[in-house]
Amino acid sequence: MKVPAGLLTILAISLTPEGAWGVLALLALAVVALTAAARFDAGFMLRRSILALPFVAAAVPLVVTRPGETLFAVPFLGWDASREGVVAVLTICGKSWLSVLFAVLLTATTPVAEILRALRALGMPRLLVATVFFAYRYFFVIGEEAIRLMRARESRSAALPGRHAGGTAWWRAAVLGHMIGSLFSRSLDRSERVYAAMQARGFTGDLRFLDTPAVRGVDAVAGALLVGYAFAIEIGARLV
Repeated sequence: MKVPAGLLTILAISLTPEGAWGVLALLALAVVALTAAARFDAGFMLRRSILALPFVAAAVPLVVTRPGETLFAVPFLGWDASREGVVAVLTICGKSWLSVLFAVLLTATTPVAEILRALRALGMPRLLVATVFFAYRYFFVIGEEAIRLMRARESRSAALPGRHAGGTAWWRAAVLGHMIGSLFSRSLDRSERVYAAMQARGFTGDLRFLDTPAVRGVDAVAGALLVGYAFAIEIGARLV
């Protein structure tokens, strides 16, 4: 229930009209309530939501490309920023940030295996589910390989007192390139061994789970209340 409720809530957030600050504030109240219920602090949520910043930067040009009332002039460029463009960018920032916060709540309170099981039950192709699961799982395996490579480099390096350790920047770039190439070859070799071991144990391409828990009534009610709250705010904003 958390997966479809989260996705539908994010869909409702994306439908927020430009400049509807009251709607965004009411949706933010839901985030605050869920964060408190999950016993997360504000710092944890803010650190996780920083991931939205690079994507929001793509909307910044709307400040000068959206036609409308001139609000201020951009120094040294001669461009005029419109009020409508500023409102559009701020609205996109608010919607993106709230969407990421809901996604953070979903991923932080639900194991990845449970999310993928829910997506599989909702009809996502098994090949895509397996690909996402193995990509997530082997990020940590490749990270451990990278740590071993760095530890091996440090154990083979030495610094004399009063002398500069290492070579030029070009030499350091070459060493880094060799390490990346070694990591890539090790990852390929590890993937072949892991896949052979999985086939030997009867893997057929579909993730299997020991049990399939039933949907509880309280979960269904909580999900329906969240989605209903979000869409009621959106409908009310259009009727006012």
